[in-house]
Amino acid sequence: MPRERRPRAERDDEWPRNFVPSPLVYERIIISDSVLSNGRTMLEIKNLTVEVGNRRVLKDISLSVMSGSTSVLFGPNGSGKSTLLSTIMGLGNFRVVSGQIIMDGQDITYMPIHERAKLGIGMMSQRPPNLVGVQLRTMLQVTGHGRVDPANLAGTLGMERFLDRDVNVGFSGGEIKRSELLQLAAQNPCMYLLDEPESGVDLESIERVGKMIRELISGGITCAGRREREGKSALVITHTGQILDYIEADRGYVLCNGTISCAGNPRELLREIRAKGYEECVKCRLVRMT
Repeated sequence: MPRERRPRAERDDEWPRNFVPSPLVYERIIISDSVLSNGRTMLEIKNLTVEVGNRRVLKDISLSVMSGSTSVLFGPNGSGKSTLLSTIMGLGNFRVVSGQIIMDGQDITYMPIHERAKLGIGMMSQRPPNLVGVQLRTMLQVTGHGRVDPANLAGTLGMERFLDRDVNVGFSGGEIKRSELLQLAAQNPCMYLLDEPESGVDLESIERVGKMIRELISGGITCAGRREREGKSALVITHTGQILDYIEADRGYVLCNGTISCAGNPRELLREIRAKGYEECVKCRLVRMT
C-alpha cells in the first residue's frame, strides 16, 4: 500500500530523534485529504461552514472520501455529525455560509436533494420519519425504479413480513435500520451516507445490519486496491465506533464542537478515543490552534 503523504512539517524525517508521536498528533489535519490517494475523489468537503438560525454548528470542515473507500467520522453527541450528513444530502434548514460540497467533481453545495440522489448519493438516517400510508413494498419499488424484487430484497434481512406495513410505523430500532438499508440497496447509490447505523439496535440486529452494510459498500472485498476499483464509497458517522467490527474503513476523522480536530487511521483513532475519551480530542485541537 502506498505511504500516505503528510504535511511537510509532519513527515517522518522531520520529527526529533527518538520521538514517537501518538496517532492523534501524527495524523493532525493541516492539508486537504484529497492529496492522500492517487485515486478519484468521490466526495470532498472544502472549508464548509454551516448555520442553523443564527447559530454556527459546523466550522471550516474539510474532509474527503476517495472512490471505493470508506471514511468514518467519530464524535460525541451534539458535535455536528448528523448536521454534516444532512447538509451533504441537502436535508433540513441548514444554511451553508461558506465552503463547498463536491460530488465526483461536481459542485452540489446548493443542489436540490433529488438532484443529489440522481448523482448517486444515498443516506441512512438515524431517526427517519414514519411514513403513514406508504408501504415498504411500494417504497422499495419506487426507490429501485422497478428494477428490484421487493420480496427477494426483503428476504436478505428477514423483512418479508414488513413489506405490506407502513414504513417505520411500529418498527423497532433494529427494524427501522433494516428498512433503511433495504431502501439503500434498492437505490444502489455510489456514495453512502450512514448516520449512526449501530444506534438503537440490539446485539442480534447490529450483526445483521453490520454485515449488510459491509456487503453494500464493499461487496465483501477486503483488498483496498480492489475496493477502489469495484466497491462503493461511504461516509459513516459513529459515536461508539462499534460499526468498525463489521466494515473495512480507510480513513478516520474526529468532529468535536463543530470542527474537525483529528484525522488518521480509524482503528487507531478509536483506540485513543476509548482510552482517553473525546475530551482529549478537544485538547488536541486547542493545542494545534495555539
